[in-house]
Amino acid sequence: MLEREIRKSLFLAQAAPVSSADAALAFIAEVSDPDATHNCWAYRIGQSYRSDDDGEPGGTAGRPILQVIEGQGFDRTVVVVTRWFGGIKLGAGGLVRAYGGTAAECLRTAPSRPLMPMCGLTFHCGFSEHALMRARLLAMDATIEAETFGADGVDLRITLPQAREEEARARITDITRGQAVIRAEEDPEPETH
Repeated sequence: MLEREIRKSLFLAQAAPVSSADAALAFIAEVSDPDATHNCWAYRIGQSYRSDDDGEPGGTAGRPILQVIEGQGFDRTVVVVTRWFGGIKLGAGGLVRAYGGTAAECLRTAPSRPLMPMCGLTFHCGFSEHALMRARLLAMDATIEAETFGADGVDLRITLPQAREEEARARITDITRGQAVIRAEEDPEPETH
């Protein structure tokens, strides 16, 4: 959160990490002030992005906020800049600088975490291997998403950092003595760490 006064108008920027467009829109609804003159916003989640000028002249608020998100290398991020008009018009260039500058300073001072590419794997192991398998996978920062117990063992679905996929495959193969058939899962969500 960052607050600035620019030519008697008060600007308040608020940012948050989000994992979906619905989460971004929920954050926007939560922090927007109905008593403010404008609640301008932008979000970017992978290749999905949107921005809104909320009554400011077209391209003077939402787009500069989005350009800041992209320019600073943020993803899965939403920024809302709220303005309370102070009586002095800023002009198009002044609005671009005010909204973009407030959003930029907010993101510069916000804590951030890199997105870690994740991968998903599914495989089967015997009951006698299950406890050791769980311990070894958890030690590799894996998350066990699902375990299905059957008559002849356990089907597991895991996600783990992509950088550890080869190590995990080797460990699974070793523990199951080459019996596991390991399949890659489709595009798990990247996690922040």
